[in-house]
Amino acid sequence: MAKRLTPLEIMTKLISFPTVSRETNLPLVDWVEEYLQSHGIEPHRWPDPDQPHKAAIFAHVGPFEEDAVVLSGHTDVVPVDGQPWDTDPFTVIEKDGKYFGRGTCDMKGFDALAIWVLVEAHHAGVKRPLQLALSFDEEVGCTGAPPMIEAMQEVLPKGSAVIVGEPSMMQAVTGHKGGFGFDTHITGFEVHSSIMHTGVNAIMEAAPLIDWANQQNAKNMAAEPTPVAAVFDPPWTTCHVGMIEGGTAHNITAKDCRFMMDFRTVPDESKAQWQDAYFQQVRAIEARMQAVHPDARIELSENFSIPGLVPEQDGEAETLVRALTGDNASHVVSYGTEAGQFQEAGYSAVICGPGDIAQAHQPNEFISVAQFEAGHKFMQRLVEKLST
Repeated sequence: MAKRLTPLEIMTKLISFPTVSRETNLPLVDWVEEYLQSHGIEPHRWPDPDQPHKAAIFAHVGPFEEDAVVLSGHTDVVPVDGQPWDTDPFTVIEKDGKYFGRGTCDMKGFDALAIWVLVEAHHAGVKRPLQLALSFDEEVGCTGAPPMIEAMQEVLPKGSAVIVGEPSMMQAVTGHKGGFGFDTHITGFEVHSSIMHTGVNAIMEAAPLIDWANQQNAKNMAAEPTPVAAVFDPPWTTCHVGMIEGGTAHNITAKDCRFMMDFRTVPDESKAQWQDAYFQQVRAIEARMQAVHPDARIELSENFSIPGLVPEQDGEAETLVRALTGDNASHVVSYGTEAGQFQEAGYSAVICGPGDIAQAHQPNEFISVAQFEAGHKFMQRLVEKLST
């Protein structure tokens, strides 16, 4: 019989694969596939037809029937470029009660626990099925999960309760904001800056759009939050621009300007209303630009779109996690996850994983040994529950 690795041994192996979102994750997928097969578990992979160097992997143990508990994680991590690490980011180092390494917290620590418990559940002969779902490209907009969820339902019985293991300090997180963003490309008309009134400066036309975001944030901040929004931090929808580029010289009106307008919406406000509001501003500025030169224009393309996770009334996933953790408090987060995508596909979903989100994406990222052990105990209790 193949050796059953410990959660730490599995996490150490997963961390050794530098699965930064811009790179391949196939060596990690190959390893997970081979490890599961060595224990008699049949894994399934979904290769991305548009990115042959990436794939999702999922598996099912227990009775081949519906009603499985699904453990969902992602295999990609954010870059370490320019970060002042004290250790090799892709080697797990234990020090001062912490495991250091890129992805220990977000979220290969959970992935390792999920792989471990899948093997344990298989050998225990659980009576209720358990599924593993590991996606890719979560860090660039949760784009890998939707096709994976669709592919899972084509070859596996549909699960019912999904636990997304983003770091939550093992608390049951039942809601998060939705998110979407539009790449905005402004094309102006170049002239010498001394006669700028005859040209269209793409950067200066971008400025009113970005200022519109400032105005919306100020308005939202000043408004009384609704009961649904009030539980979030901040308790309003945010509009944000984090990067901008454009122009060729200080004395030429900029022909091009590019930025992304990012929205994080509270659950009782829709993507459609904010999209329409932004489009209206864009078209008004575009009309003004084209009055100066007909070739000026603004082009929008959706960069990402993540549905919010809406708290469920007596949700199955929430009930399960609360029974395993004893956590009865209310928790929501402002970042997006794959939980909303599973919920949109008809699953009950909740977020619960080891580690503190404050460590995610940081130099010297770590998960505390205590949190990793808490996650291990959670998985042990899960196997016991699925076995009864």
